[in-house]
Amino acid sequence: MSQFSLSGKHSVVTGGSSGIGYSIAKTFSENGAHVHILDLDEAQGQSAVESIGTDKVSFHSCDVSDKTNVTSVFQSIAIIHPINILVNNAGIAHIGNVENTSEDDLDRVYSVNVKGVYNCLHAGVPIMKSNGGGVILNLASIAALVGLPDRFAYSMTKGAVVSMTLSVAKDYLADNIRCNSISPARVHTPFVDGFIAENYPGKEKEMFEVLSKTQPIGRMGKPEEIASLALFLCSDKAAFITGVDYPIDGGFTTLNT
Repeated sequence: MSQFSLSGKHSVVTGGSSGIGYSIAKTFSENGAHVHILDLDEAQGQSAVESIGTDKVSFHSCDVSDKTNVTSVFQSIAIIHPINILVNNAGIAHIGNVENTSEDDLDRVYSVNVKGVYNCLHAGVPIMKSNGGGVILNLASIAALVGLPDRFAYSMTKGAVVSMTLSVAKDYLADNIRCNSISPARVHTPFVDGFIAENYPGKEKEMFEVLSKTQPIGRMGKPEEIASLALFLCSDKAAFITGVDYPIDGGFTTLNT
């Protein structure tokens, strides 16, 4: 148990069955929290619970883009446990500029990355208010901070995440609810491996190196590194921090020339 203990806390982590979300769920449970993983993929969710291997982790099938589904899941958790921490991690990617991004593409990415965060905030904030406060952490992206090629829809949604973070932080100061966001650069997850395999068959190793070196530090981030920052921001050690977006990017937003 580290000094950033979450002992006695109950946390909800959306998209917590893989990648960054899984690492956050695992890290939180290792530091004393009971973690409720919300994910659309039930098989992957159950596998994540088994992999973490503690009775402090449970899985709830949930489509974050479905407001009725989200409200029902949050209420079912709150009946048994107070929700002290909410991590809005669930999200999907899209590649394309404004010309080749269709309306359907835009709606699909918006429904998860923006409406999904809204749905969870709308369901979670009243629960936190009734419990005397809580902590919210939203997963944004450096795409919200700098221009990236062919990331029109994705960048739009992550910019919205940062704006929602600031709004919630301001609106609920008196309710003892802190709200921050994290903006990672490229992180090595199964999604990245799948993207490379699909788009660069036969050149996987070469493209992995190219993508790794887009970060000035010379490599991609690790999911557990993002989880460590999440742990700090959701712990009582960060009690004086709210309304802040944290780039965690190997120097991408400040050191690229």
